[in-house]
Amino acid sequence: MTGAGPEHDDNAGSGTPVNADPGPVFRGSQQAAGVVAAKHRGDFAGAEQLLEAMGDPRAQARGFCLLAELPLALVRAQTGQSMDELIQELSLLMADAAITGPQ
Repeated sequence: MTGAGPEHDDNAGSGTPVNADPGPVFRGSQQAAGVVAAKHRGDFAGAEQLLEAMGDPRAQARGFCLLAELPLALVRAQTGQSMDELIQELSLLMADAAITGPQ
């Protein structure tokens, strides 16, 4: 398979873009991380600006979803738990925090 323009590496024969765009979901997750970082350092106005820059609510949800899945995948790799087990544990911790407050 060959590419259809100068942005492809035809020498490799894969048709894979040379400057592969990480895509909107990956950009969204990077922006979501920026929102979290801004909030953590107390820059709530900056966090709100970053959130608005992410676009519509669907784009925001996708970005935050990927951002949440990445650390869960890291924990899963370390513990050997299934994603379902991790989500169940996380849900119980969140339910407990809702009752007792964050620890």
